[in-house]
Amino acid sequence: MRRFARFIPKPGVVLDLACGSGRHSRYLASLDYSILAVDQDLSLLGACTDGQITPQQFDLELDSWPLAGGLFDGIVVTNYLYRPHLDQLPMMLNEGGVLIYETFAQGNEKFGKPSNPNFLLKTGELLALASRHELKVLAYEDIYLDHPKPAMMQRICAVKGNLKGRIPLQFQG
Repeated sequence: MRRFARFIPKPGVVLDLACGSGRHSRYLASLDYSILAVDQDLSLLGACTDGQITPQQFDLELDSWPLAGGLFDGIVVTNYLYRPHLDQLPMMLNEGGVLIYETFAQGNEKFGKPSNPNFLLKTGELLALASRHELKVLAYEDIYLDHPKPAMMQRICAVKGNLKGRIPLQFQG
């Protein structure tokens, strides 16, 4: 995520979806972005002393999407997948907004959890998402990682609309 944060337009508002402990929220706030840190359980986020981070508790797996109508310059999602609302994310990006998404992929069941196919991206699934919504892909991987533990992961960094001079780069291990 850190490699691609610089592509998020400034000044910008970033959605950290399923933020967990807020690692990405805190990093992005240190880069002077305003963050909406959303999770079903905010207890891991702890006390947010940074005025640039707004914590919001939502059940992200309801039939109705709780973030409908929200617009962001960046959306960051790591280690979370709920397909019924996946197509909402590109629609929530402002023109020039950046989607940074990374989570477990098919094949991860060989290494432990998550192993349920409902929580594993299918081959090319993030590329298909970008294509459906005409996002421009800056980088994509569907790979095996051995650190911090063995896992199959899929990652994408994609822009809505014009790249505005942004240079595509590759993920590095």
